[in-house]
Amino acid sequence: MAFPTSYFFFLMTLISGSIISISSTSWFGAWIGLELNLMSFIPLIAFKMNQLFSEAALKYFLIQALGSVLFISSSFLLMSFYSFSLLSIFLALLLKLGGAPFHFWFPQVMEGLKWPQIFLLSTIQKLAPLTLISYLMNNEILIKITIFSAILSALIGSLGGLNLTLLRKIIAFSSINHLSWMLMAISISDSSWLFYFFIYSLIVLSITSVFHKLQTFSLSMLIQSDQNSTLHATIISLNFLSLSGLPPMTGFIPKWIVIQVMLNLNMFIPLFFLLVSALITLYFYLRIIITMILMFNPILNFNMKYKSLTDSPSSLFFKSSFNFFGLLLPVYFTFI
Repeated sequence: MAFPTSYFFFLMTLISGSIISISSTSWFGAWIGLELNLMSFIPLIAFKMNQLFSEAALKYFLIQALGSVLFISSSFLLMSFYSFSLLSIFLALLLKLGGAPFHFWFPQVMEGLKWPQIFLLSTIQKLAPLTLISYLMNNEILIKITIFSAILSALIGSLGGLNLTLLRKIIAFSSINHLSWMLMAISISDSSWLFYFFIYSLIVLSITSVFHKLQTFSLSMLIQSDQNSTLHATIISLNFLSLSGLPPMTGFIPKWIVIQVMLNLNMFIPLFFLLVSALITLYFYLRIIITMILMFNPILNFNMKYKSLTDSPSSLFFKSSFNFFGLLLPVYFTFI
């Protein structure tokens, strides 16, 4: 699908807004960057006159506007009510992220977006709020609230994705679950959450690229797609396994780093909830993978035309090739 020239203009201003927020030396400058980011993302959602896109854009605007009002009003009160203002700023950023207990808007907005916008909302739109939250991690109370929000996000993200057949909602609850790992990483280490965010962004890019090419939004559409092939099924399966953090896929590496740091800090109870939620998410990923394996088996496939691996371009395989980097882990242990 071809995008208009204005799409790329707003994409550049969106990225510029995130950079302004991250590099700002004041909360007011960070707010300006967040507003530029918001006003750039709205046209990207509603670049086509469609009721579903317009509804998603309106929901996103109202939630982000509420977060922005809370953010800027709290920053004005920093000199008078320091602790309360920091807590309000943190809650405003959590609302913008879609982290629990302010997650309610995230699946609803995701359901009305196309796959390129879903990629932006799941990755780039989270970068500035997560970075600003990391600036607040010198406060013990906020660290404890961050850990509580991470545990809550892990449980909601995993349980909310059960028994869903809509792919956009599955990716939405998966994003909430991965946000819990990033929030936990922020509370314990700056470098680990950045690495986690980078790997997660690559995996989401690969998944959304395949789904955008196939133009599928539900499990039934994915199975019945005329453009589908065994290569697509293989790439989607590998990406979901990597997204679940199953070793030895690449998605396991950032989770392994966070687990190692949490064990060193004796954070056994939060780690227990994160691992249980990871197992639950692996279950609903496997539901999709097993269904696709059965349907694309040439022996079991009665209703669909079987396609060979050569029917698809190599670009999708290239985008998913990083999922095999985890297979190099044994080499690392050999030489240390």
